[in-house]
Amino acid sequence: MTQKQQTDNHRELSGKRIVVLGGSSGIGLAVAQQAVAQGATAIIASSNADRVKQAVATLDGKAQGHALDLSNERDIQNFFQKIGDFDHLVFTAGDTLQLNELVATDLTKARHAFELRYWAVLAAVKYASPHIRKNGSIVLTTGVAGRRPHKGWTVVASICGTIEALTRALAVELAPIRVNAVSPGVVRTNLWQSMDADARAHLYESVGNSLPVGRVGEPYDIAQAFLFLMQEGFSTGQTVVVDGGTVLV
Repeated sequence: MTQKQQTDNHRELSGKRIVVLGGSSGIGLAVAQQAVAQGATAIIASSNADRVKQAVATLDGKAQGHALDLSNERDIQNFFQKIGDFDHLVFTAGDTLQLNELVATDLTKARHAFELRYWAVLAAVKYASPHIRKNGSIVLTTGVAGRRPHKGWTVVASICGTIEALTRALAVELAPIRVNAVSPGVVRTNLWQSMDADARAHLYESVGNSLPVGRVGEPYDIAQAFLFLMQEGFSTGQTVVVDGGTVLV
């Protein structure tokens, strides 16, 4: 195989199998949609069976859907044994953000946040990596809170920093599988669904107006970074920040 053929093989998603954990909505669904548009087959998994079914229906018959409890290690292990070999793993699953000042932080809820955003990631990579084909990759999700925390963001900032460190460690341990992460700013997704509609709209408007780009992110903006990291073939251990300039202001 020539160098050009090797490069083209990395960049081509047509015919690839891409597993998206958390792919039933938001950024994960946008990743699946864009991958399918390039000829890939998406395998999406999420805890909400109804949402998985609805998501699969938007993917032109080029997707499989699975209900998966990411808090259950055995379920994760069985899932990867069942689906067989694939090319890229994307982890975008997340629950509603825990934003509180430290004195008001419920540590039980804080531990639960780590359960999905760290321990589930570790389990997914553990059981997925033996099934990832040559030239495959893993793309995780973190957030700019780890780089630019605000008051009340102690837990979420800790998780984001942990995922960035995990990304670097996995890139070393799992080589030649490439492991990278995407770090979004505020994005219009279900992560903010615990807020009432007026407060959520105010958040999007106020944050958007404060950013150099003049708006908050949309899932399709962030999805393009995931596709880049799957396709370009040379980066590993890196975190790509897609935040509209959040860390600058």
